Amino acid sequence: MRLQVKGKNVEVTEAIQEYAERKLGKLARQLADPTRVELELTIERNPSIAANHVAEATVWTKGPVLRAREASSDMKASIDLLTDKLERQVKRYRQKRRHEHERHANNASPAALPEEAPMIVKTKQFTLTPLTPEDAVLQLELVGHDFYVFRNADSGEINVVYRRADGGYGLIEPA
Repeated sequence: MRLQVKGKNVEVTEAIQEYAERKLGKLARQLADPTRVELELTIERNPSIAANHVAEATVWTKGPVLRAREASSDMKASIDLLTDKLERQVKRYRQKRRHEHERHANNASPAALPEEAPMIVKTKQFTLTPLTPEDAVLQLELVGHDFYVFRNADSGEINVVYRRADGGYGLIEPA
């Protein structure tokens, strides 16, 4: 497993690098080689956010790309939480592959095996105010989220701005 650790607003010390390698190394036993893992460590500069130590990982497997993001008041705790979340994702991915393999091996119909549908655990409603994409980016920074949904003042369409891994911003517009 190849691990790349990057820091944003934080210096990645050798101790943190080794800690991340040891924790995320557990995933290597469960995933097929070669696997690439990219870990980005960030300290949010917003003083109103208590959980300002953020660990965000992307894991490239032979199948899907797994992503997780966790935040806490301590970087090592964030890495621990992130590793736990990724282990759950890997376990779910492996179970789905095993069920898929069993289904094909037994020539069972797809309706014979119950599928676990993803559950929506929270619904949120809000008013969409017309904004320019630049104003939406400012709002994104103010709320401290990874994305921001808004009504484009120019087109009247629903748009999304999001924070990219490279530090820039993206805009999603309907076709």
